[in-house]
Amino acid sequence: MSASYSDDADPSLLANSRPGDNSEPLSVSDLSRSLKRVVEDRFGFVRIRGELSGVKRAASGHLYCSLKDDKSVIDGVMWKSAAPRLAFRPEDGVEVIASGKVTTYAGRSKYQIVIERMELAGEGALLALLEKTKARLEAEGLFADARKKPLPFLPRTIGVVTSPTGAVIRDILHRLSDRFPSHVIVWPVVVQGETAKGQVSAAVRGFNALERGGAIARPDLLIVARGGGSIEDLWAFNEEEVVRAIAESEIPVISAVGHETDTTLADFAADHRAPTPTAAAERAVPVRAELAAGIADLGARQMRCATRPVALGRERLEACSQRLPRPDALLQAAAQALDDATERHRRALVDRVAIGRATLGEAAARLSPATLNWRLGQARERLEHVRLMPATLTTRHARATERLAANVAMLRSLDPDAPLGRGYAMVFDGQGALVRSAGDARAAGTLSLKFADGRVAASTGDAPPPPATPAPAPKPRRKSPPPPSGQGDLF
Repeated sequence: MSASYSDDADPSLLANSRPGDNSEPLSVSDLSRSLKRVVEDRFGFVRIRGELSGVKRAASGHLYCSLKDDKSVIDGVMWKSAAPRLAFRPEDGVEVIASGKVTTYAGRSKYQIVIERMELAGEGALLALLEKTKARLEAEGLFADARKKPLPFLPRTIGVVTSPTGAVIRDILHRLSDRFPSHVIVWPVVVQGETAKGQVSAAVRGFNALERGGAIARPDLLIVARGGGSIEDLWAFNEEEVVRAIAESEIPVISAVGHETDTTLADFAADHRAPTPTAAAERAVPVRAELAAGIADLGARQMRCATRPVALGRERLEACSQRLPRPDALLQAAAQALDDATERHRRALVDRVAIGRATLGEAAARLSPATLNWRLGQARERLEHVRLMPATLTTRHARATERLAANVAMLRSLDPDAPLGRGYAMVFDGQGALVRSAGDARAAGTLSLKFADGRVAASTGDAPPPPATPAPAPKPRRKSPPPPSGQGDLF
């Protein structure tokens, strides 16, 4: 034990040993280690109840916080090896019970609790945490109605995320078979405990990751279901990981967690909430018998709609036919008019024959041999006075000859081969088409020149000339007819 010093002791500049002093001075580190051993030995395991404050998770994975009540505060730390075992997400203001050991932190001369386990302090704290999480996720818009997707009317494949051994899956399958048998894919998960949130969120994301048309059919609808229980039993469906997986699902989701009075955050994030798993199956598919009855009723209505116009038309036709006159009554006036016309036609023929016979008699009386001979004599006299003048015929012949000669001269002037005799030539390409410009000649390359006495092959230098072909013999020209005597040829 170190000696005590009185106030009137002589001060000294250097530390010296005092009479009766049997201990050397301790270093700060030695004192900190001694305090650490004493505290850890005395408080090796404690359970502290307090309100969380200043919760933060470091990049290393450690969780730092403070526990406080109305009078005191103590720092706490949870190493990354113990933090993953938390059953909830610590937040400021949540009352918890932390279990661990009290130790000191020499770097700041402070004492703290190393938390190994943290639990909510009663159902009230659990509900407070639930309300905090709900308010935070709602502020992000995860529960907004605009995010809700419509449920398919008749899904071909239904995915169910639930426990494969509970009564929930049996109730769902039984209800689906009663209403409308469908293809069901069950993704088995644990619905309670620390691993439940990871398995449920992985199942929802796994169904969404399936490809359409793959070996496993991609569901058209998901049902996340669990039976009833306490708030602790249903807590996995309040976890942020599960809520985000349901909200991000591209496949419409029906949440059927607990009984009708139970509500979880998964119900708010899902596209539709069912009070029970059985109600979820009823909402997923319609009643097949009701659909068949509805289709039959629509078919009957369609048949009535199709036959009704025919029946109405038949009634209108019968009503109109009763108002129409009889066919024989319509034809009576026409038949009478035909009889009158027939009679008039008969009388007209008889009258016409009588008139013609009278006219013929009058003409026959006028035709006598003396009259015919007189008319014949007059015709002979007129014939004798008609004389054919040679000058008239010669003039007309000369005019025709002049026109013919002018046409022949015009034909010779328009003959395309006529200029060839005066030293001109015609140019053709390899296809025998006439070349009219220098550009066309360069483009053709191989040319053929036509002269009055034959053809000659030529080339512009851009392509080799084709082999010379023997010039065809000139066609004999048609000789123009000799001019008539008495009229010379102008050419």
